[in-house]
Amino acid sequence: MEEFNLNEVDRLLTTTRAVRKRLDLGRPVPRDLILDCIRLSTQAPAGGNYQKWRWVIVDDPDKKRVIAEAYRDAYAPYIKAQKSVVTEKTSGDSTVEKIMSSSDYLAEILEKVPVLAIPCSLGTPADMEGALGGGVQGWWGSVLPAVWSYMLAARSRGLGTAWTTLHLRYSERVGKALGIPETITQLACIPTAYYTGERFRPGKRKPAEQVTYWNAWKETNIQSN
Repeated sequence: MEEFNLNEVDRLLTTTRAVRKRLDLGRPVPRDLILDCIRLSTQAPAGGNYQKWRWVIVDDPDKKRVIAEAYRDAYAPYIKAQKSVVTEKTSGDSTVEKIMSSSDYLAEILEKVPVLAIPCSLGTPADMEGALGGGVQGWWGSVLPAVWSYMLAARSRGLGTAWTTLHLRYSERVGKALGIPETITQLACIPTAYYTGERFRPGKRKPAEQVTYWNAWKETNIQSN
């Protein structure tokens, strides 16, 4: 049986963080490196092996600006609503405050990130409605593993990424700027850059025992931290 270095595999899986503030905005990312990440992402499982994912990689400043403006247009009302709710429920929570701060920062500098990767899929989730194979869940399950594989591959090569979707509120505007047909579904926008600093640590998470139920669902009182 082929063996893996589990320490290294576990380190990759536990330290692939959403990187917002530590993106190196001044260091270009070679296209060959992005292609390496995409090449690995295509090995992800896909329903029926249809391989419907496609990637639009944006490093043109003007086109990145279009994406960033769409993102900010969606971000402004979203974060205003989120902050009012979060302030009431988690006042003084430093982790939440850090997330909000890093989210604000990413929105401000998005067009300065060297690469904005737009993963796409042929067709739409509606194509699976009423079909065999899990419907909408099956559709998304056939494309999202490839996106996560891209992010893992990027992390292993010294690149930071973050999963963002707010620009999708204006996907038609972005699609027009990038020449993406209306029959294609944009899945996310993944800012990609070398990261600054030396290392990432595993995030604070709920214990596996608290989120795992054997053979039947069980209601549990799980604290947010």
